[in-house]
Amino acid sequence: MDNLINVHSYVAGEWLGSDNNNDFMARPIFSAVTGQPIAFAGREGTDFQSMLDHGRQVGGPALRAMTFHERAKALKAMAHYLGERKEELYTLSFMAGSTKADSWIDIDGGIGTLFAYASKARRELPDATTFVDGDVEVLSRTGSFVGQHICTPKLGVGVHINAFNFPVWGMLEKLASSLLAGVPAIVKPATDTSYITEACFRMMIESGCFPTGSFQLIAGAVGDLLHRLTPQDVVSFTGSAHTALNLRSNTNILSNSIPFIAEQDSLNASILGPDAVLGTPEFSIMVEEVIREMTTKAGQKCTAIRRILVPENIVETAIEAIHGKLQKVRIGDPSLETTQMGPLASRKQRETVVAVNEQLALEAPAVLAAGQMEVDGADAIAGSFIAPTLFHCAEPDSAKHVHELEAFGPSATIMPYRDLEHASDLLNRGGGSLVASIITHDPDVARKIAIGSAAWHGRIYVNDRTSRKESTGHGSPMPQMVHGGPGRAGGGEELGGIRGVMHYMQRTAIQGSPDMIAAVADTWIPDSKTSESEAHPFTQKFGELKLGQTLKTDSRTITMEDIEHFAHFTGDTFYAHLDEEAAKANPFFPGRVAHGYLLLSFAAGLFVQPDPGPVLANTGLTDLAFQKPVSPGDSITVTLTVKRKTKRTDTYGEVRWYVALHNQNQEPVATYTLHTMNEY
Repeated sequence: MDNLINVHSYVAGEWLGSDNNNDFMARPIFSAVTGQPIAFAGREGTDFQSMLDHGRQVGGPALRAMTFHERAKALKAMAHYLGERKEELYTLSFMAGSTKADSWIDIDGGIGTLFAYASKARRELPDATTFVDGDVEVLSRTGSFVGQHICTPKLGVGVHINAFNFPVWGMLEKLASSLLAGVPAIVKPATDTSYITEACFRMMIESGCFPTGSFQLIAGAVGDLLHRLTPQDVVSFTGSAHTALNLRSNTNILSNSIPFIAEQDSLNASILGPDAVLGTPEFSIMVEEVIREMTTKAGQKCTAIRRILVPENIVETAIEAIHGKLQKVRIGDPSLETTQMGPLASRKQRETVVAVNEQLALEAPAVLAAGQMEVDGADAIAGSFIAPTLFHCAEPDSAKHVHELEAFGPSATIMPYRDLEHASDLLNRGGGSLVASIITHDPDVARKIAIGSAAWHGRIYVNDRTSRKESTGHGSPMPQMVHGGPGRAGGGEELGGIRGVMHYMQRTAIQGSPDMIAAVADTWIPDSKTSESEAHPFTQKFGELKLGQTLKTDSRTITMEDIEHFAHFTGDTFYAHLDEEAAKANPFFPGRVAHGYLLLSFAAGLFVQPDPGPVLANTGLTDLAFQKPVSPGDSITVTLTVKRKTKRTDTYGEVRWYVALHNQNQEPVATYTLHTMNEY
């Protein structure tokens, strides 16, 4: 094994090679193309407790000391670092059977996920260590006792157990959520492709973007790691339902209610709408989607199409179209540019797929069977090659295997449906999936199937001629959207934007006085302490402003002339502003009233400091609410309070101001949050 890749573990800041001696033989890893050994992984005596201690005591505190934005900046920097070195990962991926296109999904997809999460975090999370979830809840009559939900990082580690099919993306998509939350990770890749994961992991360590202890790597078995976890740890698993059941049944995980996120295999399906007949763009889209999902990664995708549901009157037409395309798929050495589908990841994987195919054939005869095939540039027998197999199940209602067994390879079953209700029923027979697709140009078809089936699926993907050009594809999870599903799909949710981050955080209800809640949540809330600003706050830079800093303005009286001028100048001649009799007939108005936007304009006139200064731009307002109408002769005053500050770059930051308008009786008239960009 001297010339083979020795897959190392990264334990408590130290690289430890896999064992290869008389006492313990590491597991060999074989090329999917040649069948020859290329690497070995696994070691005896890995100190899992030291890994947990290192993560909890070194990595965790360092990550929690960073704000969400600092973690996001580190994610982005690491993504750039990996992107500049990714060609090495492409070369290694050929040995796992991945074509250049397959590797693009895995490698560039993983790097892209880091970029996406970094961007979302900068937009949607505060530049703080605590995330405020929802609005303040008033729990008392006078408002002296309130409640607020906050989310803080768990104090343990994330144990990430990944599948063989996406050795880079699988690791990075989990790390994106965990690291953003401030929780260190222990990564356990599938052994068959662990050499690719290890190469990427080395780059991550070399980048120096994250503190020591932020992530560690296990090459080989996890030993008693799961028995050592605590309720502050999180397990995130991707793989088979069988393995997930074994892992989540661990007595320690069950007895301590340790969070377990599972993304499992599933019988994903695609429905061709009754409007999508031969000759329509939608029929072509269906064929394209099926071919792509059957052949990308040689069908080794947890989101691949396994069942194809078409109207019963065009089953033969659909079979002919798919059959014709599959016959033209070029199978071969994945390093060849002409290869469209490479081998499965291992001989064992090929044996498993063949065995499941035999079961499926008992109730769904093969239209295109995985038999003899031409393989470009490689030995079909020595490697893990297999041809695509298309099955036809004529009686899906009485069938069992096609709705229960998944051949994790280039296999799919086509079946007829009678009507949309029948289609939804068949779709749901899979018992829960990661994704179901609807190919139709009829919105009513999409609506009926989605409503009838969404409860059984983590994602509903609809495609037609309108979205065809820019759609990402049935089998492509996007970092902004939930990736997971109910039932046999695992019941978990990976990705999903900031939803994915929340899996590694604890939501806690904080109750107390407004001052206490404001201090804990690191944001000003109504009725908490304020401090009157000596200088106009618009003359102060981002770093000089303090939470709770307040400006109270002079008053301005609203006249009938103001209202009429505003109405005719803007064109907003709504009757409540110009017709006294009609306004009085309205239950919400005492008579003619001022426009809401007139009040906002006058409010700005009261609090804006006109000279050039640190305020660079007004970027919008949110949470606008009008509480009480303003009649001619009423006056308004404005209170402007620094609510939250978020650093955006080294030169400017965002300030959120709580703006409250009151009338001459100190009654609330309107409230909103103003967003400005201020010089740093």
